[in-house]
Amino acid sequence: MTKVAVAGTFDILHDGHKALLDRAFEVGDIVVVGITSDRMAGEGRDSTVPLHLRKAELERYISGMGEYEIFEIEDMYGPDEAMDDVDVLVVSEETLGNGRILNERRVSRGLKPMELSVVPLVRTDDGSKISSTSILKGEYGRSGHRSVIDIAVGSLNPVKVSAVRSVMECVYGEVRITAVDVPSGVPPQPFEGQTHEGSRNRALAALGDHDMAVGIEAGVFEMLDGLYDIQHCTVVSRDGRETYGQGSGFRYPDVIADLVRGGMTVGDAVHEVYGNTDIGKGQGAVGLLSKGLIDRRTLTEQSIMAAMIPRIWDE
Repeated sequence: MTKVAVAGTFDILHDGHKALLDRAFEVGDIVVVGITSDRMAGEGRDSTVPLHLRKAELERYISGMGEYEIFEIEDMYGPDEAMDDVDVLVVSEETLGNGRILNERRVSRGLKPMELSVVPLVRTDDGSKISSTSILKGEYGRSGHRSVIDIAVGSLNPVKVSAVRSVMECVYGEVRITAVDVPSGVPPQPFEGQTHEGSRNRALAALGDHDMAVGIEAGVFEMLDGLYDIQHCTVVSRDGRETYGQGSGFRYPDVIADLVRGGMTVGDAVHEVYGNTDIGKGQGAVGLLSKGLIDRRTLTEQSIMAAMIPRIWDE
């Protein structure tokens, strides 16, 4: 049984990453994949995608390819318990030097050096090395192509940006996605019609010279038996067209609803009751309340899909 290791940050799973992962599963019976921690991923970078989003996308790609294990790494060496029995390390031309350093350390510890399987760098359509940083800046899509539809997102929130990328890739194939920091023009906790207003303001403010822009806002609505959360999405294009959609709503517990009605944001109310401080960028309140049955990205994707339906039927 050949055990193969491959590692990376996997900020945006692009064709370069896929080439490394494909090679690992080609030569290995068991593949261990190291993914950098948020701390390590943030070193030397202005921004990075949170670990839970990076890991989920990685798992979606390699699921069904063979036997694998994903583990978090805090340095270039990885945990000894995961790496000591590795036979082959898959590296790119750029990271071959790191592979040699890892082997030197193994030999110093009395272990056999790993075979280094080198994968050529994947290039963009202008010949430069494909890069997650450039993809996150909206310079090109996952495959390195620049001549694809250019879409802005009126938010820096990584969950919103990831959801837009996922839906738009399903609709258009490869896309360029640029996150733009714009104001919503509505209170921090939108109520009722402010929710749509905020999504529209975000989309219009982000459009600029892009082909299309997406604005997303979550707000609360008095409905049926209590206070409901609903995500609204506005999609605008350079021809002036606007389309709208919303995701499925869910009801907040009364203890949360009463705090929000009293002036708190949902985030502050959840923190007050549950002590959870990362719902905005993580699983969201819906993930916490549903015990992981559904998360914020899924709700966000629903609203984007709904806003795209009129454009899809026209095309």
